[in-house]
Amino acid sequence: MHTKRFLSVFAAGTLAAAAAAAQTTNFASSYNGASTSGGSCSMSYSIAGVEPSGTGPYPVFIYMVGTSETYNNAAAMAAVNDMASKGYVAASVDYAAAQFGTCSVLSAKSSCVFNPNSALSAVSQLCSRAKADCSKGIVVGGFSQGSILALLSKNFDARVQAAYGIGMSNVYATYDLSSCVSNGNRSLPSDRLRAVDGERDNFAGGVQSAVQISLQNVTGLKCTAGAYACMNGNNSGWIIVRNSQVADGSADHCYMRASGDCFGSQNSLDGNWNNGTANWAKDTNLQWLTNFTTK
Repeated sequence: MHTKRFLSVFAAGTLAAAAAAAQTTNFASSYNGASTSGGSCSMSYSIAGVEPSGTGPYPVFIYMVGTSETYNNAAAMAAVNDMASKGYVAASVDYAAAQFGTCSVLSAKSSCVFNPNSALSAVSQLCSRAKADCSKGIVVGGFSQGSILALLSKNFDARVQAAYGIGMSNVYATYDLSSCVSNGNRSLPSDRLRAVDGERDNFAGGVQSAVQISLQNVTGLKCTAGAYACMNGNNSGWIIVRNSQVADGSADHCYMRASGDCFGSQNSLDGNWNNGTANWAKDTNLQWLTNFTTK
């Protein structure tokens, strides 16, 4: 009888905790970041956040958009809201996204976001929130340029545990980032990374074979030619989205958008990415991140 009562109370408590995490509250903040050319962390940028309504404390999730995107666009806030509902203090962080850059420039931008020794960095602003406990771990995500800032994050903050990159590559048009993003050239180990690109990603070569080569370079994980996924035992690795899997039939660099490739609206999302359960979908990859933090 006592055992049954204990189990009932335990179950009720667990459900209550889950319900509290599912209820969320928005917040806004700011931090000091680098300019489009890198340099010192002297410019003010916005943070758009969502956190559970419960008392916590919770681990932290940080997302960064791609070049020329608005920091609180649909994809960013879809990811942030999803992670807040999973029990994270979650935020999309603005930065000097108007221009891409070299490894040096991107490292400077990432450092300003993830410097744990500066009270004015984004990570410090988020970790100092009453409901946040970054000793439970930080996980990160991002698109395109933002995915590279996420990939470099552990270079600056050892509390970063895993990353989810959309449109992630070692090459972007004329920029070769191999020296800072390729497997072994950064602090984040590849078994803590999921990189997901479209098979028509023009920045990675525009065809499946070229995209596979790029993803293999970033992750160090090689599979047979023509593969669309290559995973480690813990489900880290790389995934290539097929054209047939997205609603508009074009899995380009911006495959999470509803239509128009990267010329389409950043505030209209592909339903299969936003609401689906396939290995390339938003929630599947965000759920994977939760394996590496303490609740």
